[in-house]
Amino acid sequence: MAILKFRVYWEEDDAIYRDVLVKHTQSFQHLHQIILKAFEFDQLHAATFYRSNDVWKRGREISKEVYEKEYIVPPLLMIDTTIGSEIIDTNQHFIYVYDFAKNWTFLIELIQVIKNADADMTLEYPVVSRVEGVGPMQYGSKGLLGKNFADIEEKYDLSEAKDGFGEEGEDAHDREDEDDDSSDSDEEDDSSDDSGGGFLDDSFEAY
Repeated sequence: MAILKFRVYWEEDDAIYRDVLVKHTQSFQHLHQIILKAFEFDQLHAATFYRSNDVWKRGREISKEVYEKEYIVPPLLMIDTTIGSEIIDTNQHFIYVYDFAKNWTFLIELIQVIKNADADMTLEYPVVSRVEGVGPMQYGSKGLLGKNFADIEEKYDLSEAKDGFGEEGEDAHDREDEDDDSSDSDEEDDSSDDSGGGFLDDSFEAY
């Protein structure tokens, strides 16, 4: 048995990557799961691997399942395909795509083969061994607010409330300018009585 160390880069920024360790006898299903864990993604969406060469050209798929799309060659299935069976090069490459709607893409490179004698058998493989860079957020800012944010947003129509707040702020600014103009006029008019000033004061306080 050997331990395979893969470096998994986020396609859009190769400074962001995760190193993962897997047994060569484990399946691509295990590699799929540890990549998602490493980047803190859920496991709810479709996914597939592609065999690849050094210039990241996509070859045959190793897929989570057979999807309703055209295949040049029928895909292998992750759960039935061991990782070691697909290693034909000392720096073997794969491409991993998750959530076909979002098309999250990761570039995978084999960077080390650890012989059984040198492997840490106290670890439970697969495992994340290194984290570099802040990974992408799977669901953007809404992910920080929890999965129910969309329901709350729809129920209370937060986008409309935001627009309303802007309009109210503009009206308040206009009224404040009018109050300032009226106050200046009162100061210049010696005939103004105390009740006029009181009215402006009361209305400002009420506002």
